[in-house]
Amino acid sequence: MDNMQDLQFVEYVVKQIVDNPDKVSVERTVDEMGVLITLKVAKEDMGKVIGKSGQTAKSIRILLRVIGSKNNARVNLKIVEPDGSPAPGGNANIDESLGI
Repeated sequence: MDNMQDLQFVEYVVKQIVDNPDKVSVERTVDEMGVLITLKVAKEDMGKVIGKSGQTAKSIRILLRVIGSKNNARVNLKIVEPDGSPAPGGNANIDESLGI
């Protein structure tokens, strides 16, 4: 999946949700496990990106999986807290354990 549609999708959607779109940072890495999208936003925007009970983050992940499946790639999203640690509910491995 060389066309980076997944990165552009996450960047566009998140910038529409947050109050500080200039502080949105999206990185894309590819390895043998698939594609990992790492998202960083301003501290005050974390709640908007994660959403109530993690529903916004979950929805973005589901749509990323659809994009990935179109391109035969496994795509995961990791949301990183402004201090550098993974956000609660922002870890890509949590969805794996839920079977999502």
